[in-house]
Amino acid sequence: MKIRVGMGYDVHQLVEGRELWLGGIRLEHEKGLLGHSDADVLIHAICDALLGAADSRDIGYHFPDNAGEFKNIDSKILLAKTGTIIKEKGFEISNIDATVCAQRPKLKDRIPEMKEVLAKCLEIPSDDISIKATTTEKLGFVGKEEGMSAYAVALICKA
Repeated sequence: MKIRVGMGYDVHQLVEGRELWLGGIRLEHEKGLLGHSDADVLIHAICDALLGAADSRDIGYHFPDNAGEFKNIDSKILLAKTGTIIKEKGFEISNIDATVCAQRPKLKDRIPEMKEVLAKCLEIPSDDISIKATTTEKLGFVGKEEGMSAYAVALICKA
């Protein structure tokens, strides 16, 4: 069996006047992430991990941030399209492991919901997705609540 691994990373600035979307769900927070799409940093990192594993470039190549069709798009749509790209290349997703770096809001109670939403988008079992959350102990741009980042690793195998 041929297996491949990919790694993804994304970062977005936190600003007032935007909704906060993370892991495909809306969170109550006084700031949201700034971006061309809904700026869901977790989904973007997962997309890059999957695309990298399949040697399919990156999220910006498939969904450029200067294309009008992706302006304010729901990142769940991008994730589903990424899943289709993976399948069309003859791969299936084995598992995804992701970490969100955010000082606030606390995410642990919302992680099960995020897993369900992401699993539905990718048409995989939710227990094939691991999501963790961490702070940066008030250090750096995450700790100062200027932004959020996310890391993801994906394992795929030939179907």
